[in-house]
Amino acid sequence: MQETTRDIKSMTIEELAGVMKENGFPAFRAKQLYRWMHVSLVRNYEEMTNIPKVMAERLSKEYPLTTARMIDRQVSKLDGTQKYLFAMGDDSLVESVFMRYKFGNSVCISSQVGCRMGCRFCASTLDGLYRSLTPSEMLEQIYEIRRVTGERISHVVVMGTGEPLDNYDNLVRFLHLLTDENGLNISQRNVTVSTCGIVPRIYDLAKENLSITLALSLHAVTDEKRREIMPIANQYSIAELMDAGRYYFDRTGRQVTFEYSLIRDVNDSAQDAQMLAELARPLKAHINLIPVNPVKERGYLQTRDEGVRAFEKKLEKRGINVSIRRVLGRDIDGACGQLRHRHLTDQKQETVSDNAGE
Repeated sequence: MQETTRDIKSMTIEELAGVMKENGFPAFRAKQLYRWMHVSLVRNYEEMTNIPKVMAERLSKEYPLTTARMIDRQVSKLDGTQKYLFAMGDDSLVESVFMRYKFGNSVCISSQVGCRMGCRFCASTLDGLYRSLTPSEMLEQIYEIRRVTGERISHVVVMGTGEPLDNYDNLVRFLHLLTDENGLNISQRNVTVSTCGIVPRIYDLAKENLSITLALSLHAVTDEKRREIMPIANQYSIAELMDAGRYYFDRTGRQVTFEYSLIRDVNDSAQDAQMLAELARPLKAHINLIPVNPVKERGYLQTRDEGVRAFEKKLEKRGINVSIRRVLGRDIDGACGQLRHRHLTDQKQETVSDNAGE
């Protein structure tokens, strides 16, 4: 991970102009640099053909560009979903997913290396939290996928490994860079940030004057049940989370989404559906039902297809806007954190084997 003061790809055009001034270069070079990094998506200064050689050499030495290195890529034979494992500059591993939809191509990125939230059904938390990602490292996941696929990306979801609001400042800067008209210029309305529910940060995010979609990872309708599967519920109650969600909706005018992973015999009963509808109605929230991805270390089972559809109908009868997330990448390490966890496990086993052979 680079020092923040030297991470040139995380800088705004105004900040780049400051760097130009400090180094004795004309201010107009800032916009050129910005476009090379965020539109042309170059990986080094040598590719910046209209930048003077002396400038490229000095910046390369003092402000190395953040880049992601692809370690693994899995492509689903079922639906074409692509799962990526990237290594950052310090060899930290992060996951990203490329998905094709009728409305365009979407990328799901990670915001941290690992996760400390401890949700019981998620593979992302199995190896704990190593560190948070910089804005440039979040951007690079998108940029590298664009380089590999050659396809335009219209939607971005911050829903991979890590808790975005646990990396708040870097997240907000990333969002501004991602949606800057001088860069990729992705519409804020096409960006979704998912949180397990760090309540104070939801209030902060509502005040940022962004037009992004907030997705609340709810997954249970009572505090008791939520505490069993999501440790964050020990800090913030569902009532507090609903108040924060209502504030976000009132402040931004953006509909809030409830993410609800259906786990067989845990949170998929008729009573669960009724209580979920009662939570969603005051916020006019959209509910996204997610058949949970089986993670062998966790032991939770996915609600059967007929149970998922029945749960959906119960919500619809109560006038709730609901959808079932399309299941993608089932034949690859599709669940959040699975691919990274497998690689880390393999590395540990190789280390043990090497030590045993000494």
